[in-house]
Amino acid sequence: MIDVLREIKPKNPVLIAAWPGMGQVAIYAARYLKDKLKARLFARLRGKEFFCQTDIAIRDSVIELQDYPEGEFYYWENKGGGQDVIIFLSEMQPQAEKFVSYTKEIIDFVHALDVKMILTFAAMVTSVDYVRIPKVRLAVTQREVVGRLAKSEVKPLRTGQISGLNGFFLGMAKEKNIPAACFLGEIPFYATQIENPRTSHAILNALSKFLGISLDLSELSIAARKIEEELSRLIDFVNKPSEDDLYDDGLDPISLDDVDKIRDLLSKQRVIPTSTKRQIEELFSKAKDNISCAADLKRTLDDWHVYKDYEDRFLELFKRENKKDQ
Repeated sequence: MIDVLREIKPKNPVLIAAWPGMGQVAIYAARYLKDKLKARLFARLRGKEFFCQTDIAIRDSVIELQDYPEGEFYYWENKGGGQDVIIFLSEMQPQAEKFVSYTKEIIDFVHALDVKMILTFAAMVTSVDYVRIPKVRLAVTQREVVGRLAKSEVKPLRTGQISGLNGFFLGMAKEKNIPAACFLGEIPFYATQIENPRTSHAILNALSKFLGISLDLSELSIAARKIEEELSRLIDFVNKPSEDDLYDDGLDPISLDDVDKIRDLLSKQRVIPTSTKRQIEELFSKAKDNISCAADLKRTLDDWHVYKDYEDRFLELFKRENKKDQ
């Protein structure tokens, strides 16, 4: 259920929707956009219908129920004469079986506000080097959308797949005949567990050109440099030559073993978001009752490169299933 906190009358609005995901690219970019535009909260999506309690908090020796994750709608009036902007931010993604109802609730709401276009952000895992400016690609629901987004200077994604909540959003927008697109920014496949402000910067740079608005991205640039310095130290560490290699010219390229080392080091430097941990626990709970949910669970663990941390628990699900069949 969506609670409207104040009435708005947007003109030709575009919706930007974001939630936590790989590299925190989408949610980082959308929150930054909201803050820079000084967009104001006008509605809130209650989470009880779409999320399950996965843990219990204890405070001062007393058990308390955790709050359900919520979604918030923000509004920015474009006084420069362009399109107004509505930004939807979700604390986390619902479990997969709730994608349809969750997406429908949001799109029905903004459709009533006469939203003219829906945009989402996502990370696209590639072998891109972490210091290279990431490319941004577009996945669109209609061919004519490519032309409308031409001024963003982003090329369309020719083939591929959009999975998860982004895919459902685009699909339902197409059913409603609302033009929609997803900005997909490249991130290194060995660094999906940490924030990637450089990719968020690339996405917002493209978005600002499309919307025709001026957006100060300097803070994202500073954050990107800090992350790159951290990654550089880690890569230098795993590539540190042995005494036998001191007379070699240069360092070898990053190997698969090096990538594993980097992932291990990154997991110690950064923890996965709390929202993702909650999602993992929800999927474990679902898989206990329905083993077919294990596929979504495995995909999530692999996306965040934490399967090894949960391997024993994951395999235990199948042991229980085998016992049921005996």
